[in-house]
Amino acid sequence: MSKMNKTIDPAVNYLLPLAKKAGLETAWDRYEAMQPQCGFGELGICCRICWKGPCRIDPFGNGPQRGVCGADAHTIVARNLSRMIVAGAAAHSEHGRHVALTLLEVGEGHAPAYQIKDEQKLRDIAEKLNLSPAGKDIKQVAKEVALASLEDFSRQKHSIPCNWAKETMSAERVDKLAKLGVMPHNIDAVITEIMGRTHVGCDADAVNVLLGGLKGALADYTGMYLSTELSDVLFGTPEPVVTAANLGVLKKDAVNIAVHGHNPLLSEIICDVALKMNEEAKKAGAKEGINIVGICCTGNEVMMRRGIPLATNYLSQELAIITGAVDAMVVDVQCIMPAITSLAECFHTQVITTMRENKITGATHIEFHEDSAFDSAKKIVEVAIDAFKRRDNRKVNIPDYKQTAIAGFSAEAIMAALSKVNAKDPLKPLIDNIVNGNIQGIALFAGCNNPQVTQDNNFITIAKELAKNNVLMLATGCGAGAFAKNGLMTQEATEAYAGDSLKAVLTAIGKAAGFNGPLPLVLHMGSCVDNTRAVKVAVAVADNLGVDLDKLPVVASAPEAMAEKAVAIGTWAVALGLPTHIGIVPQIMGSSVVAEFLTEKAKDLLGGYFIVETDPEKAADQLFTAIKERRKGLGI
Repeated sequence: MSKMNKTIDPAVNYLLPLAKKAGLETAWDRYEAMQPQCGFGELGICCRICWKGPCRIDPFGNGPQRGVCGADAHTIVARNLSRMIVAGAAAHSEHGRHVALTLLEVGEGHAPAYQIKDEQKLRDIAEKLNLSPAGKDIKQVAKEVALASLEDFSRQKHSIPCNWAKETMSAERVDKLAKLGVMPHNIDAVITEIMGRTHVGCDADAVNVLLGGLKGALADYTGMYLSTELSDVLFGTPEPVVTAANLGVLKKDAVNIAVHGHNPLLSEIICDVALKMNEEAKKAGAKEGINIVGICCTGNEVMMRRGIPLATNYLSQELAIITGAVDAMVVDVQCIMPAITSLAECFHTQVITTMRENKITGATHIEFHEDSAFDSAKKIVEVAIDAFKRRDNRKVNIPDYKQTAIAGFSAEAIMAALSKVNAKDPLKPLIDNIVNGNIQGIALFAGCNNPQVTQDNNFITIAKELAKNNVLMLATGCGAGAFAKNGLMTQEATEAYAGDSLKAVLTAIGKAAGFNGPLPLVLHMGSCVDNTRAVKVAVAVADNLGVDLDKLPVVASAPEAMAEKAVAIGTWAVALGLPTHIGIVPQIMGSSVVAEFLTEKAKDLLGGYFIVETDPEKAADQLFTAIKERRKGLGI
């Protein structure tokens, strides 16, 4: 680890030596202490599914080639991978269920803290779901959309696919996936099925297990899609907003509240309540009142809708506490390091958990419920103000690093910008420029941070290479955080790094849309759960061209994939037909059958396939090669 730079983030590089000097442990320290990591686990050939084990397969062929039950390396790797996929699907879909239930509560008048902020989008969704909203009261429409969404968690007929899957893909893709038996009918049932079929003594055909994994990934897609769309209904569909990113957004003379996790139901209300309690913070001595900052995907949610600055992404979440300036870190679900509570003990910072299913030892727990959201948020802000009074300013060390970032490019925002060029047919400028080669293709960056590689570096390196080759780029999640922190979500980045024709297109659209210059080099599409926004754009382009996604010059990349959710996202991207790059060696290499299926055979079966490449320059070259192959196939 010492031979590899830990990060390219200047704020993190500034703080890490100070943390080491103070004896404060970070994720990088724990990663280094973990070396060498288990080779069996890295290859995916360790099975812990039953108590006859754990069983390990000898990858060199000299030792055991089957577990006690007789499962071989291919079965073990496929089972482990499929279980990872459905764990990711469970996380995303539980998020989606939470949002759908809240919309139902709003429709029934039982959630006073929430309201319908995008009525037109709600009616558009109702039309898409074939609910005939014309002439209906908006609350009735909300109830019907919520119930149709919740039906995707309860339908018992296997022959009827999930509403949110069927209505958001091309008919050709739905038919292809249905023939393979991988179209989900019920998110919960699919997750249960895959957990059951990977139980000891069940599915032992590696390819069949992988098909189950694909089905689980498409259940993840379903939960993600409904979560994003219904969140827009409740909190507003994002529009471009100028904000800032990196740890320099913390303020010495303010009560700093960091919202961290993934669920906007909590963070949105905290933002509302903080505005009302600003004067209380000033009375406590905070000259600048309350300063809300974001971390990880909760940060992306409030960034794109409210312009709340993003403090940092996943791997450097501990560094926010090490600044000594965070008074409360309010967490909900997913990607929250348990280490933050022990680190917070060295400072005045209060870590506040809010979800019954997501507690951390050492944290203050203030449970959050939709029907009493304002009360919970008020208690949380009061704890933060009280913590500010105990802050030791001698420990405050805020790095003077932050970047301007333009966020909020939802699919609707992109279409709105394009409509300024062609009001009658907004997609035409995009499609014309793809066909004529001014835009060679589209790349979606997604996923996490991972200490196995230099934080943020692979995102930035690949993006600069693709930009040079006139590829339009979209980003979500901690990938979006990487670009925001490192200045690639700016007009200046477009001027500096975009190829001539891409720069011309982004400038023409940007000026027409009132940006007084080009659009940013990388378009911020939201949190991890918002990857379906990119699918929405891609499907619209594919429908316009009369082809399926597996023909479009569109690729995806997760240069620092880490979480089970990322595994699920990458797998559904492949299932939808996209060449999908992973910059971390996945834990599947112990099985030639699994590796070959995902990187080669999937291409024939689905159109999409995985590209595994840890070198970012080589990865950029392979992604661009995939784009050129697609262009050749389309004859453009």
